[in-house]
Amino acid sequence: MTDEVRSVPALELGRYLGLWFEVGRLPLRFEDDGARDVTAEYSLEDGGVVRVDNRCLDDQGEPTQALGEAIPDEEHPGRLRVTFLPEALRWIPFTKADYWVLRIDEAYEHALVGTPDHKHLWLLSRTPQISDAVEETYLETARDQGYDLESWIRPAQSGQVVQV
Repeated sequence: MTDEVRSVPALELGRYLGLWFEVGRLPLRFEDDGARDVTAEYSLEDGGVVRVDNRCLDDQGEPTQALGEAIPDEEHPGRLRVTFLPEALRWIPFTKADYWVLRIDEAYEHALVGTPDHKHLWLLSRTPQISDAVEETYLETARDQGYDLESWIRPAQSGQVVQV
């Protein structure tokens, strides 16, 4: 085990784009612990920028959407920089967060994404549910890279994409 967070050495961005269901996450200050039907959809925009569309039902059952953008790191293909600031403020320096793909399967069906400071971690899947065995292999990768999974959250997934 090491505390060093390592992104995947290669990521085919075109294959990563599309809809992902959140299977699990570490708690986030900007997402209710009880949020459910959490999805992230990535699409390519002009200039190689990735549009990020996160949606969920908050713990009150209200639909929530966060729109952002991600910029791929050309020197490290498994790393992106993400911001959810309003578009007019995205020029401000030091307002983008690290978004590193830590593990992805060959079929691009499951992905583990985290931040190098060990504060944020997500397990994503193309399907709303995954097997316990698959989840455990991805969480083992997280543990090996120093993530504390004591407060791991598994949101309920109906398989529906929240409409806002």
